[in-house]
Amino acid sequence: MTAPVTAPAADALAAPLAAPDAAAGAAAGLEHMTAATATLPHDLSPWGMFMAASPVVQAVMIGLALASVATWTIFLAKSLELSKAKRKARASLAALEQARSLTQAAESIGFEKTPATAFLRAVIAEAHQSADAPSQDGLKERAASRLERIEAAEGRRMMRGTGILASIGSTAPFVGLFGTVWGIMVSFIGIAKSQTTNLAVVAPGIAEALLATAIGLVAAIPAVVIYNGFARSIGGYRAQLGDSSAAVLRLLSRDMDRRALPRAVSKAAE
Repeated sequence: MTAPVTAPAADALAAPLAAPDAAAGAAAGLEHMTAATATLPHDLSPWGMFMAASPVVQAVMIGLALASVATWTIFLAKSLELSKAKRKARASLAALEQARSLTQAAESIGFEKTPATAFLRAVIAEAHQSADAPSQDGLKERAASRLERIEAAEGRRMMRGTGILASIGSTAPFVGLFGTVWGIMVSFIGIAKSQTTNLAVVAPGIAEALLATAIGLVAAIPAVVIYNGFARSIGGYRAQLGDSSAAVLRLLSRDMDRRALPRAVSKAAE
């Protein structure tokens, strides 16, 4: 009669059978960890994440970087242009305030190409064209109409280029968001293929995607701030032009009262 197998003996018999299964599981886990580690990027710096990103995300980042370069280029160029224009406007306004007639103002300002020179040319030309009119009552209105058009044209010229800043400021965050959505979508596809939710595997791809949003904000925030600054500064410049226009109209009114209007187009009106 065979003796019954006790519990310790059963465990001893099952141990050799379970050992190969445990060894196989450990080997599979080690292989999976090795494969996951191999997919991790070695460089998690911004440049390393850019190089590891998908082509679409890289294209978005490059476009946003170019937009940022354009923003600062416009800032430098427009700042120099606006500073020079405001300096000339201050000098011209001072000369107009000191002049006693249109002719004297034209001689003081000279032949430099400035809005004040254009104001004087327009007023002298209108006075010359209205010289044979039976009444000079409408001369100031016609001259004011010319000055308004010159002032508006100069304001439009100074605003040229700032529209790009507005476009960058309003669209760059959404372009960066598109890159982020695309990058996260690619990361989720990679997660599905690797069949792992290990954070060390998932995080780098998401970080690369979020980098696009960060670059979008870096491009958009300065563009908005610079655009608002230019809008205020150009508003001040247009106020200077308005002062110069009013000064020219005062000179015209004085010449009308003195009956000393220019009867021919002088050098300032040529």
